[in-house]
Amino acid sequence: MRSIWNGSISFGLVSIPVKLMNATENHSISFRQIHVADGGRIRYHKVCELDEEEIPACETVKAYEDADGTVIPVTDEDLASLPLPTAKTIEIEGFVPPSAIDPLQLDSAYYLSANGVPAAKPYALLREALRRSGKVAVAKYALRGRERLGMLRVVDDVIAMHGLLWPDEIRAPEGVAPDSGVKIRDAELDLADALMNTLGDADLDALRDDYREAVEELVTAKAAGEPVGEAEGEEPEGKVIDLMAALESSVRAARESHGEGEGHEGEVADVHPIGSRRGGAAKKSGASAKRAAPKKTAAKKTAPKKAAAKKTTAKKATAKRTTAKEKAGSPAATGGAAKKGAAKKTAGGARKRTSA
Repeated sequence: MRSIWNGSISFGLVSIPVKLMNATENHSISFRQIHVADGGRIRYHKVCELDEEEIPACETVKAYEDADGTVIPVTDEDLASLPLPTAKTIEIEGFVPPSAIDPLQLDSAYYLSANGVPAAKPYALLREALRRSGKVAVAKYALRGRERLGMLRVVDDVIAMHGLLWPDEIRAPEGVAPDSGVKIRDAELDLADALMNTLGDADLDALRDDYREAVEELVTAKAAGEPVGEAEGEEPEGKVIDLMAALESSVRAARESHGEGEGHEGEVADVHPIGSRRGGAAKKSGASAKRAAPKKTAAKKTAPKKAAAKKTTAKKATAKRTTAKEKAGSPAATGGAAKKGAAKKTAGGARKRTSA
């Protein structure tokens, strides 16, 4: 990496020579302006508004315009003569927990590299001290003609520095928040939580700049003389008509995109408003009634079977009685009865004679 600034870190009485280099790079597509008629490139020239002549860079200087319109020239020599101790030094002012830095203050990011072999030992000392303390260093430094605020922290085995905005450069969010009268229901919060849990963690390494890729494809197609397709789909209205329905649809779509299928839709229905719950109960009651109906039919079918069983039993009883009568009327049965009668008479006569 190419260094953009050389200086040193001032850590108490310890001075650490370092080189500053950009930790980020811009991958956006760069365009130029051209003349549509002939394709000629449009360039900007510095022209003096008084004599309308183009002025070379060596004849231009900075200037400050006062409130009354007075212009005060300020040269590079004037700025270099200012007593700026941080012109070539990153001066550490103190150490704070990372949570003490408001993310709104974060600006450009840089890597700090030890400049030379003698700087390796104090560089590693500061790095390990930051790592063990769990804190970040707050420092001041000068870059591109102004003094800035910075935060030093450890990234892997490197000391990184984030440029910070000064606290008075952060605007208060006055008039930005919605009206305080907005009410959020528990059911809506439950659905929002379900949506957050379904979406899960964000894989920053997997995210891609779709717009930049689309621009690259557009340029490639036009360079090859291929037709360029028009954008598909309608623009979003930016308006939520039914918040609950939108949240439910979002949870369902997120689950389908994560391959969870439709088996979880019942979980979404558990957080419906009260009206929806009553509807659900009515549906359940109707289903129960339908399920109960076959029982009645079964009862009707069972009743004829019982009646048939009774008739069969009655027939058996009649058959038994008929059989008994037939047996009683047979000769064998009659003879047996006569014998029994004669025996009774004989026994009775014997008793009378004995008593006489």
